[in-house]
Amino acid sequence: MKKKLDMLEELQEVDQRIDTLKAAQDGLKAELSGINQGVDAAREEIAILEAGLAQCESEKGELEATHAAELENIVRSETNMKEIKTNKEFQAVGREITAARKQVSDIEEQLLQKISRIEEISGELAAKKSQCDELAENSAQRVVAKQAEIDKIQSDIDADVERRESVTKGLPAGLVKKFAILREQRRGHALAIARDGYCMGCNMQLPPQLYNNLYKYEELLACPHCQRILILKLQ
Repeated sequence: MKKKLDMLEELQEVDQRIDTLKAAQDGLKAELSGINQGVDAAREEIAILEAGLAQCESEKGELEATHAAELENIVRSETNMKEIKTNKEFQAVGREITAARKQVSDIEEQLLQKISRIEEISGELAAKKSQCDELAENSAQRVVAKQAEIDKIQSDIDADVERRESVTKGLPAGLVKKFAILREQRRGHALAIARDGYCMGCNMQLPPQLYNNLYKYEELLACPHCQRILILKLQ
């Protein structure tokens, strides 16, 4: 029975180590995800700027087309004025030309604003791309380093899993199942040290006869308060 208790104690140590390693690995994976999210966010900002730039370029093109069309209308109207016979028609065409020139002036102002905005976005986009390239390079190095840590931990986990399998092979299947249930119920601690008449798992006093029976190693004994399997430790 003493051998079984020793094996169970070893099993608990291995499981707790695996838990610790997995927690550390999960933390590294979260950091890895955060690194990738930072690069993705930077690229998303670039995509938004590129879309805005494309929109401005398209609007600039439409303004230029409208500007050219208005200039053609002015030229056409000025040509037509030479053939006008009445003063009334002459004045009407003159008003059209004045309105068209005002429209051209407004369009030119809009074009200047659009060009200024395009230059602004282009400058911001160039800066963002440079920052993103630097971030991506640094992130790639960090990703490699984090992944190496994750892989190293996985190697340790795999080794402990093999060790765990080796231990469980020497224990009855029913006992391993009981251990697993207790471990799940008691936050990873299926075993508890018994010392000086107390269960160190729940800090409750053990019945004297039960505590005395621990010295005999005739059977597995559990704490009546927390149900953990007891392991006698004198020091």
